[in-house]
Amino acid sequence: MRITIATVGRTRGGPIAELFDDYVRRLTWPVALKEIEIKGALPPAETQAKEGQALLAAVPPKARVIVLDGGGTALDSEGLARKLGAWRDQGTADLAFLIGGADGHTAEILEKADLRLSLGAMTWPHRLVRVMLVEQLYRAASILAGHPYHRA
Repeated sequence: MRITIATVGRTRGGPIAELFDDYVRRLTWPVALKEIEIKGALPPAETQAKEGQALLAAVPPKARVIVLDGGGTALDSEGLARKLGAWRDQGTADLAFLIGGADGHTAEILEKADLRLSLGAMTWPHRLVRVMLVEQLYRAASILAGHPYHRA
């Protein structure tokens, strides 16, 4: 499976970017990071709409859309692995994970989601969310491969 992570905001080097890159290198699934920046001071609703359009434009054709959303389903690592494994076994070629901006996702994005995924009840900085996500993707791939990285 190919993975696209489309996220609002940019990470400009440093330890967070290095950690993200480390997990991407470990994954056997190819990962493309698409960072979206909306420039200019716009009202929150307009910013959210522009971010939403840009996030949707980053989704490959026929990809499963997974929206990172605090109100979504919280899966444990094994549950995420089962979900990804089921999609893989159904022939899904592309997954697109969407990380919204400070004002969250538009209703249009939430409606297009094959899965609304929550990383828990706490609020996390967007730069950390992408690292937490790619670590969980690596963990899920390890679980599916029977690799000892995950020790539950």
